[in-house]
Amino acid sequence: MTKSYKEIMPNITTFIFDVDGVLTNGIVHISTTGELTRAMNIKDGYALKTAIDLGYNICIISGGANEGVRKRLEGLGINDIYLGTHNKLIQFKEYLENKNICPKEILYMGDDIPDLPVMKEVALACCPKDAVSEIKEISLYISHFKGGFGCVRDVIEQVLKVQGKWNGQFDAKYD
Repeated sequence: MTKSYKEIMPNITTFIFDVDGVLTNGIVHISTTGELTRAMNIKDGYALKTAIDLGYNICIISGGANEGVRKRLEGLGINDIYLGTHNKLIQFKEYLENKNICPKEILYMGDDIPDLPVMKEVALACCPKDAVSEIKEISLYISHFKGGFGCVRDVIEQVLKVQGKWNGQFDAKYD
C-alpha cells in the first residue's frame, strides 16, 4: 500500500527541482539577439532560501543550460546546480553518492517526461498542477499551483510545516 505524501514529509531532508515548468512557467522568451530568458517566482525563491537557511539540501537538475538561471539560483545560496543534463538519473545518482543521501529522504518535483526516471527513485514525487499526465500519474502530490507560480514554495512550505519548522517569519534574504 502506498503511503500518503503527509506520511513521507517528516523524513524529507533534500529537495530536488527541475527548472523549466517547475521553477519557471515553461515559457522561453527569445530576444532579437537569440538570448533565452525566463521568469522565476520570488515566493519560490523565498522558500528555497528559507530551506537552505534551515539546513535542507537543495539540488537543481535541469536539461536547460541558461547561465542566467545559474546566477539566480546561486544568488539564493544553492550550490548543487546541474544544468544541461540530458540523463537526469545519472546526475541524480552521482549527487546522492557525493552527498551520502538516501532516496527515502528526497522530494523531487518535475513536470515532464525527462523527470520520470528520477521521480520513480525518490520517496516523494511531486509535480505542478500543469505537469504532463505521465508525471501526474506517478506523483504522490500534485501542487495546486502551476509551474513558475508558486509550486516550489507550496511543497517546501508543506514539508517545513509538517516538520514544525515553518512559522512564516524568517530573516532570509532572497532578492
